[in-house]
Amino acid sequence: MRTTLDLPDTLVEDARDVLGFKSKTDTVVYALREVVRRGRVEGLKALFGKVHIDLDLDKTRGRTKARP
Repeated sequence: MRTTLDLPDTLVEDARDVLGFKSKTDTVVYALREVVRRGRVEGLKALFGKVHIDLDLDKTRGRTKARP
């Protein structure tokens, strides 16, 4: 998708240098993917401790219980 953006030149150049990319497009695409990834990680962190899974691992794995 082609889009026209007015980005600060120094910011794009600094990001490009830090990331080691040659093109501005690669720099912006990487930055956007990183923002999305971090957002997803934060969403998963928010679920920590809120999900309870009640599984019988022996039953799930098809194991039979040993009889005494």
